Amino acid sequence: MFAKIDVNGDDACELYRWLKSEQPGDGESSDITWNFEKFLVGADGQVLARFSPMVSPEEVAQQLPELLG
Repeated sequence: MFAKIDVNGDDACELYRWLKSEQPGDGESSDITWNFEKFLVGADGQVLARFSPMVSPEEVAQQLPELLG
């Protein structure tokens, strides 16, 4: 659970490959840019949103009613 994994490149963990394929982000690449990049996954397993590392948890919380509603 606490082992280091790759989130980008050929050796990327399957979870992150899937998350990035569902929400590629706004840049030229779907790569994870930095720690604290966040994904919101709904109860149905759909990836609803991707948030950059600069988006605070409080900002994410403000959007939850709209995204989960």
